[in-house]
Amino acid sequence: MKDLAEASRRRPRLSRESLLASTLVELADNLVDDFDVVELLTLLTDRCVAVLDVSSAGLMLVAPEGHLRVMASSSEAMRDLELFEIQSQEGPCLDCYRTGEPVASPNLSAVDPRWPRFAPEAVQAGFRSVHALPMRLRGTIIGALNLFRIEEGALNETDMSTAQAFADVATIAILQQRVVLEAQALNVQLNHALDSRIVIEQAKGVLSERADLGMAEAFSWLRTYARSHNLRLASVAEDVISGALGVGALNPRRTGPDPT
Repeated sequence: MKDLAEASRRRPRLSRESLLASTLVELADNLVDDFDVVELLTLLTDRCVAVLDVSSAGLMLVAPEGHLRVMASSSEAMRDLELFEIQSQEGPCLDCYRTGEPVASPNLSAVDPRWPRFAPEAVQAGFRSVHALPMRLRGTIIGALNLFRIEEGALNETDMSTAQAFADVATIAILQQRVVLEAQALNVQLNHALDSRIVIEQAKGVLSERADLGMAEAFSWLRTYARSHNLRLASVAEDVISGALGVGALNPRRTGPDPT
C-alpha cells in the first residue's frame, strides 16, 4: 500500500488541463494505419493515473479466440491483480466486458457477492475501490479499462467522463483498421500484439536479472529505449532476450553514444 500511495503522489507537475489535452493529442496521433498497440495502451493506463483521481490503471483486450488478456498495467501490483482476475474468472473488468456497461465498487472492503475471491485479493494488494469502463464502439466491445484507488469512494463525474473518453479514443484507434483490413488481417494484428506482450514480459525478466532491477523499472528501461530510438517494444524485447542489446545500451542514465 505504501508503494501505491507513493506512486500516486508521483504525478507530473503539468496542470490537469495541459496533461489532458496532451494525452488526447497523443492518443489521436495513433489514428493511423500502423501503430504499436502495446505502446498505445500503456500510454492510456499511465495517463489515467496522471490525470484522474486513481492510483493504478490496467487494460484488458479480448483475444480472437474470445478470452480477455492483460495488455497494459500502470504498475506490477496492478498487473498481478488483473492476472488474478482472469484466473479466478471474476472481477470488475470481466463483468464490464460481458455487459458492455461501467462497473464499480466504491468499497472493496465490504462484502460483495459479485467477487468473493477477487475483492479480498484487491484489498490485500492495497486497493479500496474500483471502476471498470468498457472499450466499446457502438455494438462492438473489445475490452475494458480498470481504474483502482487506494481510497474508498466513487470517482466524480468529470473523471468518469474523461476516463471513458480516453478508452473511446483508444478503441477507435484499434477498430478503425477494420475499415481497411479484412477481419482475418485484424486477428493477425491482435494476435501479434498479444504475442508481443509475452516477449516483453520475458525481456523484463531477463533485464531484471542482468541489471538487478525491479520488474517495473526493467519495463521502464525497455520502453524508454524503444521510444527514444523509434522502435517497437517487441523488437527491443527480442534484442534483449537474444543479447543483441546489453544493459549498458538500455540504461536511461547512460550518457554519450550507444556502445558498439
